[in-house]
Amino acid sequence: MKFSELVRTTALITLMVVTPPALADVSAEAEASVGNIVVTAKADGYRSDDGSTATKTPTPLIDVPQAITVITREQLDDQNVHGLNDALRYVPGVTLDTGEGHRDQVFIRGQSSTADFFLDELRDDAQYYRPLYNIERIEVLKGANALIFGRGGGGGVINRVSKKADPMAMFAQLQGSGDLYGAFDVAADINQPLVDGIAGRVNATYEHFANSRDVYNGRFIGVSPTMSALLGPRTRVTATYSYDDDRRVTDRGLPSLNGRPLAGYEQTFFGDPIFNDSFARVHIGRVSIDHELADAISVNGRVQYARYDKFYGNIEPVGATATTARLQGYESGNTRENLIGQINFVAQFDTGGLPHTLLLGGEAGNQDSSARRNNARFGALTMVTVPLARTISIPAFTLVPQSTSRSKLSTLSAYAQDQLDIGILQLVAGVRFDRFDIATTNLITGFALTRADEGLSPRFGAILKPRPYLSLYASYSESFLPQSGDQFSVLSPLTAALDPETFKNIETGVKWAIRPELLFTAAVFRLDRANTQAPDPANPGFVLLTGETRVAGFETSLAGEVAPGLQVSLGYTYLDGHIRSTTAGAPAGRRLAQLPEHQVSAWGRYDLSERFGIGAGVVHQSEQFTSLSNAVVLPAYARVDAAVFFDVSSALGLQLNVENLFDTGYYASAHGDNNIQPGEPLTATVSAKLKL
Repeated sequence: MKFSELVRTTALITLMVVTPPALADVSAEAEASVGNIVVTAKADGYRSDDGSTATKTPTPLIDVPQAITVITREQLDDQNVHGLNDALRYVPGVTLDTGEGHRDQVFIRGQSSTADFFLDELRDDAQYYRPLYNIERIEVLKGANALIFGRGGGGGVINRVSKKADPMAMFAQLQGSGDLYGAFDVAADINQPLVDGIAGRVNATYEHFANSRDVYNGRFIGVSPTMSALLGPRTRVTATYSYDDDRRVTDRGLPSLNGRPLAGYEQTFFGDPIFNDSFARVHIGRVSIDHELADAISVNGRVQYARYDKFYGNIEPVGATATTARLQGYESGNTRENLIGQINFVAQFDTGGLPHTLLLGGEAGNQDSSARRNNARFGALTMVTVPLARTISIPAFTLVPQSTSRSKLSTLSAYAQDQLDIGILQLVAGVRFDRFDIATTNLITGFALTRADEGLSPRFGAILKPRPYLSLYASYSESFLPQSGDQFSVLSPLTAALDPETFKNIETGVKWAIRPELLFTAAVFRLDRANTQAPDPANPGFVLLTGETRVAGFETSLAGEVAPGLQVSLGYTYLDGHIRSTTAGAPAGRRLAQLPEHQVSAWGRYDLSERFGIGAGVVHQSEQFTSLSNAVVLPAYARVDAAVFFDVSSALGLQLNVENLFDTGYYASAHGDNNIQPGEPLTATVSAKLKL
């Protein structure tokens, strides 16, 4: 499908939406209710009205000129989801990378990232698995987002909104669950007002990991206390700390054979049960202050300190024949400290009778990282071939130092944005300035390099509102990423001399609040990426900035209450992405990695009575290539899930979740051509929730 055809498709949907005669009464109700939306932090069912993350101003979601998917706490609970990856399976436009079995890694609109993750709008960029026990909702903001979030974010960013203490209520909730394979978890959420205007809240959890694979186990411990204080009618202070301790087997999945995942070994572990170990210990502390200077003028400041200690060792598959597998291995340790400070000034005022919402902000940060890597050597070899079997026999190996490095990064940003209301037309325009200074040292050779990058990231948007419940929008945004990559790893003489990668996103769409509690969206977009490194065929060992890609697509969603007692979250995405410039790495026209042409996600809950409800969902992805080689295909699949909910009393609720209800064999994700993760067979989990 061409980009112009996608535009026409969206225009047709828009025309259908502008004058929906069958829903005239419903739209009138929505006009009365949605016309004066008050942005709140609390979602209602599966729909959230809050679009403030996308603008850093109090903006309803319907007035944000970009596609945004929100996964509310209600939906996370109904699906019994505990990790970020599992939650993102139901987000159109997002595909999952296996993350080498030790971290979150995603493709958003065809762009891979390990760092475009945020916690309460502050960057949380280390490589680890992010839990959800202390999270209120997840926001996936599509397209280039540099104006609000800074570097990277070419395809989009993922922001987790944490739970906050409530000075006005006292509550406590205990819950636990267990599944067929022996995995279980227990969690507590306790909120307590302390004195007038001050409250504390504690979330804590313990999880034990297990699944259908022959070698897989681990555990997670998380504790997150937070305190909120209302210092008068205009000032709120929030302090939060979280400690996450994750330990699990590093499972790199299966190799491929003849262009497909290796069949018949879905439970086989291609690693060493002892050596394939990973742990992450994460400390994150944040303090935020929100203060109203006047009725229409506010300022907020945030400071975050984070420390990440990470280690993983792994033997991994790198190829296979009909009777053998080829393996290699290494271990890697990383330590990172981040300190980020951010301040935002928001003013609402009129000029010439036209309302403005002005944002002025700045951010500064320091990041100190150290890393080491030791490679496995099997005698004199870095790779070894072993017979295929249900249990793989790993030959003896030794570890040889490969690299040890340290990097220091300092960032400085300033941004401005204006939202102008001209009756039925709203305009959004802004620009961000970023400067990055990085210094890296190879601690083995003593070789040191520095690099400085500066850039502007603009965003423009127009929102046409022929009705208060309907918005039609168009937007343009840019982002860039220094060649040190999204993790700002060690510079080489090559990367130190290259200009940053650039991202340009054009998008047009429609948002329709069918009712105050039900939102329909549709968008068509085109994302161009340039200055990607590619091998120079004339000079082996050198690279050129000739890599260019383009992704065009269409997505639509429906979220909220369709009928009394029926909550849904539905989505569809069409994606078409290819390399546009022939290089020694890949020819023009080759399809991008992990970019399924079609994605469908649907989840719904229907309450048959006040005490009994049922849920069901389906996730479908068409086939996709596991890498830019286009040599290995991840087959298409459809997975069906189901749930049953029963409230024994007002205090006790029971829940049954069944994933992969029809026990479909499928492959859930990949990391290159030979790290392919098989999907779980039918899995049933029983949960209990007690409210005190």
